[in-house]
Amino acid sequence: MPLGRAIVDPGPLTAGRVTLRVVRGRDAEPLRQLLQRNRGWLRRWEATHPSGRSIEPGSVSMRPTIRAYRRQLTAGSGVPFVVLYDGEVVGQLSVSELSGGALQSSQIGYWVSEHVAGRGIAPTAVALAIDYLFGALGLHRVEICIRPENVASLRVVEKLGLRPEGRRAAYIHIDGAWRDHECFVAFRGEGSMVQRLHRAGNSHG
Repeated sequence: MPLGRAIVDPGPLTAGRVTLRVVRGRDAEPLRQLLQRNRGWLRRWEATHPSGRSIEPGSVSMRPTIRAYRRQLTAGSGVPFVVLYDGEVVGQLSVSELSGGALQSSQIGYWVSEHVAGRGIAPTAVALAIDYLFGALGLHRVEICIRPENVASLRVVEKLGLRPEGRRAAYIHIDGAWRDHECFVAFRGEGSMVQRLHRAGNSHG
């Protein structure tokens, strides 16, 4: 079940040069262009529909998608962020499968443009999101599922010290087939992820 209440836009969440903010209508064209430029970089990791009816990201306007994203806030089912670096939109981070009741959990998915890869942006964005979910929304658990071949994304959860929970076989339809995913989890009460990242020297200030 969703959280059980509408989610208030938290405003910008910032650490160093990295900011998360809820996606807005004016982000539609910058995101479309970014997705189009990053086709080769992102295609291997993108969700697809088993029927083969998937629309290639960046090929159409993002405005309907953004409206659908923002409806998640009202429904209490997710939080759609864009990732900014020095004020420039460079990726997305989506909080989904947001559950209240006895679960109090959510999942995080993210991508960052190839032209800024390797600068510590993704770990910082994920740390900001986890701290927000535990602090502002009071969740108990946050989960990230990653294809075992996605070495760059595995480095993100390694830097953050998330706990491995094992492999989920044929878990999500990605790039045209059902793919295995490794599951990693963080729990409330384990301290600030942003501070943890800063202590480890992996944040981008």
